[in-house]
Amino acid sequence: MLSRFPPLLAVFIVALAAGYWLTQPASLSKTTEFEVPFAANAESSSTSNKETSGLVITEMVLGSENAPITVIEYASFTCPHCAKFHEEVYRPLKKNYIDTNKIKFVFREVFFDKYGMWASLVARCAGPEKFFGMTDRILKTQNTWTRAESDLAIVGELRKIGRLAGLDREMLQSCLADGDKLRALVGWYKENATRDKIKSTPSFIIDGESYANMSYEEFSKLLDEKLGS
Repeated sequence: MLSRFPPLLAVFIVALAAGYWLTQPASLSKTTEFEVPFAANAESSSTSNKETSGLVITEMVLGSENAPITVIEYASFTCPHCAKFHEEVYRPLKKNYIDTNKIKFVFREVFFDKYGMWASLVARCAGPEKFFGMTDRILKTQNTWTRAESDLAIVGELRKIGRLAGLDREMLQSCLADGDKLRALVGWYKENATRDKIKSTPSFIIDGESYANMSYEEFSKLLDEKLGS
């Protein structure tokens, strides 16, 4: 298995596994709950603002900047409830509210484990233009890539997703090996989640107010009330 990956990537994955192993979350009824900051083992001098201050993490946004309502989703790529939300709720939400410029939608990653971190690096590798398409694919195939037999196999599955999006081997390796970007993402996540008091995934900040996971019917009713329609 190891021989299928470039030596640099193999070394990086082993080092990352040792340095960023995080506690696995427990499955709950509609959300996965945690204490902020959840990325406890990544909290060290290596994630200090001093070392990551030069990196600006891009907000991933869909919809009109002038939309009357902003919806922020906090989600983990390894959270099954998040995958279910994107399959059952996000799709009609995009069609009926994002694409019609009724809401601006912001996606912010939560990191439960190293696999979610790697998925985030791959999803962000091609930039904002392809981020949501890659996010859809990563969440849709969550049961496949998260159940691969080893760390290297999981990376291999994530690389396949990146290749389907048009990323070449060198770009994917560069993104996966970007330790500075990873540390900046962890710091960015902890700052956002602490400020917004995020305790579960998926969670939402809608028009400045906090909400837990909900069905499309509940979501659309809430948005319609806020929109006055």
